[in-house]
Amino acid sequence: MERSLRFWRDGLGFSELFDHTFTGDWPELFGAKGNELRSVFLGDPKEPDCGIVELVQLPGAEQAEQAAAGPRHGFFLLSLQREVDTALSALAAWGFTDGVRRITMPAPAGKTVPMAVITAPDGVLVELIGPAQ
Repeated sequence: MERSLRFWRDGLGFSELFDHTFTGDWPELFGAKGNELRSVFLGDPKEPDCGIVELVQLPGAEQAEQAAAGPRHGFFLLSLQREVDTALSALAAWGFTDGVRRITMPAPAGKTVPMAVITAPDGVLVELIGPAQ
């Protein structure tokens, strides 16, 4: 959880909106090994409609399998609008450099849009889309 918090909060600038441990029938709902679940909501309090990333920690859960290297069916990536160079520099300062790939795409009026992907500690592919320049 702490490594994921460093990535999303410290590296990408999300704010911690909520951090609570719940006791419930998580074995029935999720197939968990215990009745405790930690839920951390991350987002932007100034823009509540932009979405929330929820990190969930279930004690005793197995490590996720390594995600496929290329495109796959189902949940593939999470896209964020961010200044790409700034975001990648902040992530690198925290030691996050896994899977970084960059491109630029053409945009109207002769501009280009910088884009990059990076792999989060939990294996989620995160796409960073910068403003047209």
